[in-house]
Parts: sequence; C-alpha cells; structure tokens
Amino acid sequence: MRIPPLYRRPAWQRFIAGIVIGGCISWLVFLFMFGVTQEKHAKKIKFQQETINNLEQDIKIWQDEYKELNRKNADLLTIQNVQVKIKDYEKYNIDLQSKLEEENKVKEDLKSLIANDLNSTVKNKDLIIKTIENKTVKFNNRPYRYIIKSIIFYTTISIELELRLN
Repeated sequence: MRIPPLYRRPAWQRFIAGIVIGGCISWLVFLFMFGVTQEKHAKKIKFQQETINNLEQDIKIWQDEYKELNRKNADLLTIQNVQVKIKDYEKYNIDLQSKLEEENKVKEDLKSLIANDLNSTVKNKDLIIKTIENKTVKFNNRPYRYIIKSIIFYTTISIELELRLN
C-alpha cells in the first residue's frame, strides 16, 4: 500500500495549508473577541458591585438615622387631645345632655395634660386615675362616682368611665 503522492500537487498543499492557517487565525480572532467581551463584562460587574456596595451603605446610614429619629420622636411625643366617654349612663336613667356635660367637665379637669410629654404623663397615671375616681358627681340629685374601665395613653388620651352609685 502506498500513500498518494500529494506532495506533487501544489494545489492540494495550498488548500490544506490554507485550512490550517485559517483555523489558527480564526481561533486567535475568536480568543481576542472573547477576551475583550469578557473584560467588558468583568468591568461592568465590578462597577455594578461597587455601586451596590455604596447603595447598601447609604441604605444602612439612612436606616440608622431613621431609627434614631424614631427613637427621639417617641421620647418627645406630646399629648394633643383628651377623649372621655361615660358608659352605663342609661342604666341609671341619666339623660344624654347631663352625660355630655360631665364628659366635658372631666375633659376640662384633664386639660392641663395637653402639650405635656407622654412619658411624664404615663408616669403620673396613678395620680390621674385617683383624680378621676375620687370625684363625686350628682345626676338627678343622686351621688355617683366614676370607675375607670380603660385608659389609653398616646397623642390622644382615651378614657372610658363607668358610673357607680356612691
């Protein structure tokens, strides 16, 4: 068996050499283009990572400041309004007008709490309760006293009172 004598035909030699050289050149061009593209993506990813880190730091700073301001504001909350509701007035046949007048009297008694600091008001909660509960009120020439059913402290103090015969 014999190998065909291709070395004698220069056209085939050029063709095979062209294939080999073209493959090498195309491989080099591919590597160059791939490297440039990868470098662009690496730079973009690095830039995005730096941006993300900066934004995360900014978010952390904003959150810390927000929490601190919330803490300060919670400490500085002031009372702006007082609401009083008298329950069980129907049970003693007390009219609505008298009930509203007495609610307004209690509001007037507690008006000094408006614009006070919430913390100091909550600390004096027992004093407020005793002030209201020790008060004797007359409806239809009968003495009544208040029992505090609920008291809620926030920017508005909500007090729910119940009437009892004295």
